[in-house]
Amino acid sequence: MASPLPVVPFVMLTFVLCLFPFVYSSTIGVDYISKLLEIQDRERPPPSVQVAASHGVLRRLIPSRSFSFEFQIVSKEQCGSASCFIIRNHPSFQRYGDPEILIAGVTGVEILAGLHWYLKYWCGSHISWEKTGGAQVFSVPKAGLLPRVQDAGVLVQRPIPWSYYQNAVTSSYSFAWWDWKRWEREIDWMALQGINLPLAFTGQEAIWQKVYQKFNISSSDLDDFFGGPAFLAWSRMGNLHGWGGPLPQSWFDQQLILQKKILIRMYELGMTPVLPAFSGNVPAALKSIFPSAKITHLGNWFTVRSDPRWCCTYLLDATDPLFVEIGRAFIEQQLKEYGRTSHIYNCDTFDENTPPDDDPEYISLLGAAIYSGMQSGDSNAAWLMQGWLFSYDPFWRPPQMKALLHSVPEGRMVVLDLFAEVKPIWNTSEQFYGVPYIWKVLLCMLHNFAGNIEMYGFLDAIASGPIDARTSKNSTMVGVGMSMEGIEQNPIIYDLMSEMAFQHNKVDVKAWINLYSARRYGQSVPSIQDAWNILYHTIYNCTDGAYDKNRDVIVAFPDVDPSFISIWDERDRHPESPVSQRPVIKNITESFDHPHLWYSTDEVIHALELFIASGDKLSGSNTYRYDLVDLTRQALAKYANQLFLKIIEAYQSNDVHGVTDQSQRFLDLVEDMDTLLACHDGFLLGPWLESAKQLAQDEEQKKQFEWNARTQITMWFDNTEEEASLLRDYGNKYWSGLLRDYYGPRAAIYFKFLLKSLKEGNGFQLKSWRREWIKLTNDWQSSRNLYAVESVGYILNISRWLYNKYLLMPVTESVNEASASHII
Repeated sequence: MASPLPVVPFVMLTFVLCLFPFVYSSTIGVDYISKLLEIQDRERPPPSVQVAASHGVLRRLIPSRSFSFEFQIVSKEQCGSASCFIIRNHPSFQRYGDPEILIAGVTGVEILAGLHWYLKYWCGSHISWEKTGGAQVFSVPKAGLLPRVQDAGVLVQRPIPWSYYQNAVTSSYSFAWWDWKRWEREIDWMALQGINLPLAFTGQEAIWQKVYQKFNISSSDLDDFFGGPAFLAWSRMGNLHGWGGPLPQSWFDQQLILQKKILIRMYELGMTPVLPAFSGNVPAALKSIFPSAKITHLGNWFTVRSDPRWCCTYLLDATDPLFVEIGRAFIEQQLKEYGRTSHIYNCDTFDENTPPDDDPEYISLLGAAIYSGMQSGDSNAAWLMQGWLFSYDPFWRPPQMKALLHSVPEGRMVVLDLFAEVKPIWNTSEQFYGVPYIWKVLLCMLHNFAGNIEMYGFLDAIASGPIDARTSKNSTMVGVGMSMEGIEQNPIIYDLMSEMAFQHNKVDVKAWINLYSARRYGQSVPSIQDAWNILYHTIYNCTDGAYDKNRDVIVAFPDVDPSFISIWDERDRHPESPVSQRPVIKNITESFDHPHLWYSTDEVIHALELFIASGDKLSGSNTYRYDLVDLTRQALAKYANQLFLKIIEAYQSNDVHGVTDQSQRFLDLVEDMDTLLACHDGFLLGPWLESAKQLAQDEEQKKQFEWNARTQITMWFDNTEEEASLLRDYGNKYWSGLLRDYYGPRAAIYFKFLLKSLKEGNGFQLKSWRREWIKLTNDWQSSRNLYAVESVGYILNISRWLYNKYLLMPVTESVNEASASHII
């Protein structure tokens, strides 16, 4: 019997939701993991605990409506043998003060996903990260006046059991400096988005410290093993060691306490937190203690000169008996500290570490040994593995893939199809050769690299990709997921992707996006709907197969001799825009990773016009203010890329006046963009640095932690006086303070050498430029100057001013005469 979702009116809109069948239909992959799911269901906390935790989330979200909802836990049998939530009118509601809406779910997560669904589609509300505008809940009616649902109620099943969240490096790019208050908000957000399978990596260094003591490795031996707080993700993966360290003992202790709080809350809500497992990455001291062990000294990972202080870590061969001993000890120590487990463990031994032998039999032995290390500590263990290695490393041909994937018992391995929205592997590997997998947006919907700030995505792929994968023949799909490297950007992407955990049919994105804009701002504004439709088929329609790693000139300034950049006019035809001319970069060198542009900038500028025109109606909305800053920033950043090319064109034409004028315009633009970014808390450098210092116990730790925070977003890794890090600007950010004090001065140095070259008639002094840029970076990373932690400025006026100043004037138009002394 079908239980249809209603046509839901709110804010003068109508949106037709899908019909969900009451009879649950699983994939082959779900059948494989059924025993694991049964174990996890049995071990969840009592209903009273999950209900109480769910009410805590509600009180933090909408305290004034906390008595308007009642929550219940129901069995899967009541949901048609699946996980679901059920929304009903409360039968006892009669007057103000009585509960109005009854939401039931199989777990606390389902209850809160149902609450979110109700708030979205009956109350026109929107829930985002605080940095990206926060929760828009002022559209929720007053207590006693909440909208009624249809009399029969609404039942929404999960089509597949899991909704996964996080990337192994999100812990460093986004979570590095979080305290419990921030983690509590994130867990609330996860539950409301229906996420039930999150990584839980915090505090594992404290576990390792205790484990290695059992193998006669002292705490001082580990000083060189762990990286600093902002680089722990890559230390855990065996990419580097020591960089940014050593870790003070207080860090081990406080992070372990924090992890226990995180896990308790996740378990209370019925989540399945994924714990780490031993991947083979070992400290150097282990080699001397166990000289006969099969330990490989790995090669360089992005250091400038294979610097042994940071590079070339040690990997214990999984076929060595010591591997299983350490793996078991690690699992057992986690069980001892945390008191329980969800039985799913993440291990990525071969992520950017290629096996030494491609013999399938050897690879099968490796996989079996890795799993044995987990199973020896937890007999119900399941291995969760990122599928990224199959995408980027040509080593993994079909025989090698099959050998690894089939080395583990059926139903005991789950693969994350990390880049499924752009480059899915499930459809080229016969559904991972029969192994259960989770469909993810870039990196399982990877979507974002390093927490870069860039408006980017492919909404149509998100709205249809999971459905195509789940309904394909012999599907082994068991979940959907989000595995961005950094969070708190592009809220529309994550709103739609989280919803796909409950969608049985493809989503009509055009209809969905009209509703999205009304929910996000709390009211329907036709011009804003028009703007979002433009963004849908431009910025959020990246169909060229390329992922985006923000390389805009401002935040990733080209380290290249200007003679190597070729300029020409490309006629870029777009079906819905007039023919336009724009300079593009034709030739690139290894030092110039050119910006990715996949849409008509003219159309996006028009969308910005519509946003500005709607400001009088929406300027009171924090979500609108965030989006206006972001869209203005996006348009100006692409303008800056073109402006840079005009500077290069003037340089190649020996036009000193042109270089002087256009360089000054570029530097003015950077200063003005800093002013723009200062208008919203989501674009400030200050909170990142202050949160790092707040975790420190003394002045030395403050210096160390702040250096970690500053270095990750600039040079990232090691450098010499004349050689920049190979990962420079990988973690770039459009943050107020960073533009003014780092990106702007860096560009000024480059322009100074351009003018020097023209005036002296010599070639561009690339080495001299690098020396000054690297010195600027090193000095900035070690500096202690303070930055604002609260926004200032009226964004609507500033956005309008910048639009008129830069985007109405063609890039070819010269500016007023500017003195070269400012640049020099």
